[in-house]
Amino acid sequence: MLHKTRGIVFRFTKYGETSIIVTIFTELFGLQSYIVNGVRSKSGKNKIAFFQPLTLLDLVVYHREHANISRIKEVKCLYPYQSIPTNIKKSALAMFLVEVVNRTIKEESHAQALCEFLVQSFITLDQMEEKTENFHLLFLLKLSRYLGFGAHHVNDIVGTRFASEESEKIMSALLSSGYTDFILMSNHQRRELLELILRFYSDHIENLGEIKSIQVLREIF
Repeated sequence: MLHKTRGIVFRFTKYGETSIIVTIFTELFGLQSYIVNGVRSKSGKNKIAFFQPLTLLDLVVYHREHANISRIKEVKCLYPYQSIPTNIKKSALAMFLVEVVNRTIKEESHAQALCEFLVQSFITLDQMEEKTENFHLLFLLKLSRYLGFGAHHVNDIVGTRFASEESEKIMSALLSSGYTDFILMSNHQRRELLELILRFYSDHIENLGEIKSIQVLREIF
């Protein structure tokens, strides 16, 4: 049966000589895998751009309950990014966040609300003209609420771990802030807060593992 849905690309893997299997978080069905034929051939090379990580899509898909892999009938870009591909800071943030969502989002529950959050978050990042340094911290705090272990108070995150009084004040401000609210902090404080948030994630997500792109993020910021 055919369905129209929005989606955000998480990753793709090569399949056969010219095809891919793409993982997309869809508004209607949550995390889904689709086989797309021919996009790695000479005639289909332009279509591969639709399936780069974090691309926002409007889709018409075939869907059958409990099918492991489905097919896409129609695809078009929902929102073409203007600055994320060319701005080195935003690209580093996007690289980090795509690794996070790939490691954390596994469920189909609350798909519509989570998809809306992801779509609006990355559109906001693309449209922000300055002060994106704290975006990843805010994103992680907001995402945790959609994953079922949401942080609402500093103690939810810090727990028994040590954090300076100043860092706890900044964390408290982050918990009630939007993406465009800028909170002044040093690079050292930003790294400390990110470490605390990632440990908080590790407490709730089994086998989260090391986020490899975090090193790139540290170097850029």
